[in-house]
Amino acid sequence: MIYKNSLDGISDDMLNGFFVDWPNPPNPQTHLKLLKNSSKVVIALDDHTNHVVGFITAISDGVLSAYIPFLEVLPAYKNKGIGKELVRQMLKELDNIYMVDLCCDDDLVPYYEKFGMIKVNGMVVRNYEMQSGISNK
Repeated sequence: MIYKNSLDGISDDMLNGFFVDWPNPPNPQTHLKLLKNSSKVVIALDDHTNHVVGFITAISDGVLSAYIPFLEVLPAYKNKGIGKELVRQMLKELDNIYMVDLCCDDDLVPYYEKFGMIKVNGMVVRNYEMQSGISNK
């Protein structure tokens, strides 16, 4: 596995299979756009197929705060330590930031606690009509 913190050489045709179980998932072109627009990104590449098999993103002001909106690993590559390495590398990228936040379902709290994160309350708005990232306006 190869881990990169840049998108050099990454194209949308390397981003198939993500956003599993989303009713209206982003297409690979939109996926690449969200990666490019993130403050920080770490991707996992299968060194045999040169396909992206996992990614994590962060959005940050670069001073005090960062938010990790996405961590995904393709289903065929889960439970191989890829997600753990992506989180580890992203937290290292953000180690000069005061607060690093993310939202997750309750069943994932123990996973993130292993990285020293603590459970807090949060509030969200979900506009599911915009889940694909493509505006119909």
